[in-house]
Amino acid sequence: MPDTFDLIVIGGGPGGYVGAIRAAQLGMKVACVERDKLGGVCLNWGCIPTKALLAGAAFYRQLTHHADDWGIHAENVRFDWDKVIGRSRHVAGNLNKGVHFLFKKNKITHFEGHAFIPKPGTVEVYAPEDVSKQGPVQQTLSAPNIMICTGAQPRSLPGAPFDHDKVIDAKDAMLLKERPEKLLIVGAGAIGMEFAYFYNAFGTQVTVVEMLDRLLPIEDADVSKAIAKAYKKLGVTTLVGHKTVSLETTESGVKAAVAPVKDESKTQTIEADKCLVAIGVMGRYDGLFDDALGIELFKDHIKVDYRRPGADYATSVPGIYATGDVIGPPWLAHVASEEAIVCVERLAGHDAVDINYDAIPGCTYCEPQVASIGYTEQRCKDEGLEYDTATFPLTASGKAQAIGETQGFVKLITGKPHGEVLGAHMIGDHVTELIAELGLAMRLEATAEEVIATIHAHPTMSEATHEAALGAEGRMIHF
Repeated sequence: MPDTFDLIVIGGGPGGYVGAIRAAQLGMKVACVERDKLGGVCLNWGCIPTKALLAGAAFYRQLTHHADDWGIHAENVRFDWDKVIGRSRHVAGNLNKGVHFLFKKNKITHFEGHAFIPKPGTVEVYAPEDVSKQGPVQQTLSAPNIMICTGAQPRSLPGAPFDHDKVIDAKDAMLLKERPEKLLIVGAGAIGMEFAYFYNAFGTQVTVVEMLDRLLPIEDADVSKAIAKAYKKLGVTTLVGHKTVSLETTESGVKAAVAPVKDESKTQTIEADKCLVAIGVMGRYDGLFDDALGIELFKDHIKVDYRRPGADYATSVPGIYATGDVIGPPWLAHVASEEAIVCVERLAGHDAVDINYDAIPGCTYCEPQVASIGYTEQRCKDEGLEYDTATFPLTASGKAQAIGETQGFVKLITGKPHGEVLGAHMIGDHVTELIAELGLAMRLEATAEEVIATIHAHPTMSEATHEAALGAEGRMIHF
């Protein structure tokens, strides 16, 4: 007889484990099947360990480039590469143990293995590595509801598959046993830009190639200009509006031919020890179900009509739901968590609040950091919205001056004629923390006037948000 549950969650990442915990809180008997480590890519190989690496890089760069600014003499500063990487693994390991504890606390049954859905209501569990299901079934589980939270996997460059040695993905990039002297990065999104900062800080010669016409192309154009200036100052070579025509491995590393998108005749050759390909992701559902099951796919993801009001995250097969990166953009851990919560709350009959996909914060944790939410100026123009903008530079912030972090700005976009917050775009020290205030403002449909009326402590970096709001009303004080 199969083990019976109210809900089977497939995938133990930020969507799966959070959804499983919320379902258990609502009284469901829950199982979670995960073929790798609980916490998923985010906790073990992405969000968390990369931030640990970036924190180390920023600390090292402060000591080697800016200590004298503080009157501090830091001589003969060196790094231990094994410990740099090891610390990030230790941080991830601690949090992985935390998820195991939370499962035990909430009485969630964890199955370590590869999940396969042969029919609605049934999940077969194979050995973790048995994606092709050659071995025996280890467990058979049944439940009226199944939620797929299997995340996403990196896209490879056409004609140059990952060999995980010289052509690498983000997971490989955080585990390199030796620091490369030269690194080519294809893709200037968050992953590419974060690793560019990390390796550059420790002395690697980094070249970033981006097909679109600017770095961080989904961000507001002003942010892209500012990050380009910052990376030039760091010594990172960036080639925007360029495509990778070919990429081949050599005895010593890789050789790439790159050319302007608008004129492929102007090809140049770039050689490096490694090439990190960071051009996007696709849904991870390999070996999860047979095509005959009828789960509909769309652009390499599981199709779910998740942006409509009242969405329950149902797939095309009754009783099977999907949330997080496996259903498509935005591919963000915090979105996966919220989608899973909404899904299970609606399964339990709760009147869960819809996710506002126009107000999702996005963060890039390089230095300077980048954070944004809502509309960019270009989107306002594309949709014919009337709007105002106000930008407060951190050079005019007392706190930024005090801590020596004056690079960047806070930009606010407000609508006309009411002054409602449409979007915010920030670059600078710890702006990934500052963006939460604007997320709350957008959820409450706040206006610039209401942000102004909220007293911000002095001296803090958050005063930059207050000043930008003042600017939207034409009465900025400190700039």
